[in-house]
Amino acid sequence: MSASRVGRKPVTIPSGVEVTLQGQELAIKGPKGHFSVPLHPFVAVIIENGVVKVQTNPNGGYCRNGSGSKLLKAITGTTRANIANMVHGVTHAFEKKLLLVGVGYKAQAKGKVLSLSLGFSHPVDFNVPEGITIETPAPTEITVKGTDKKLVGLVASKIRSYRGPEPYKGKGVRYANENIVRKETKKK
Repeated sequence: MSASRVGRKPVTIPSGVEVTLQGQELAIKGPKGHFSVPLHPFVAVIIENGVVKVQTNPNGGYCRNGSGSKLLKAITGTTRANIANMVHGVTHAFEKKLLLVGVGYKAQAKGKVLSLSLGFSHPVDFNVPEGITIETPAPTEITVKGTDKKLVGLVASKIRSYRGPEPYKGKGVRYANENIVRKETKKK
């Protein structure tokens, strides 16, 4: 049984990153942080010559025909992608930029709290979770940084959800590279 196209690609371990495997627990340690994740029982990870390879586990005890092989390929590809993201995160970190568009919309980072003025009658305070740093280089820009790709995306989407961009004027919180499809107003 072959793995998915993504699952077949090996993940190279850069210098300064240490990857260890104990049973079904994978630990990745680097200059920016560390991760420890359990592996799925259908997946086997091999670490050799500075490369991490993901394969299907021969002792996984799973049916390898029909939709079962599709599931096995999906799990292998997802595991490989997650390992690659963790290796990238402990070396470079991930970053998402948000823009505030609208009159009077502004953000200010105060330690572990992000204070947002989004046109409501009250300011919105967002508590920054552990492992995430938020910077406001300008009053209308927010930069979310962290080693965990999922957590960075989750925090950025949570901030965006307070006041998402509306389709008529484009006001609201949007990603820096997001394209807002505008609607035309009703005419008589």
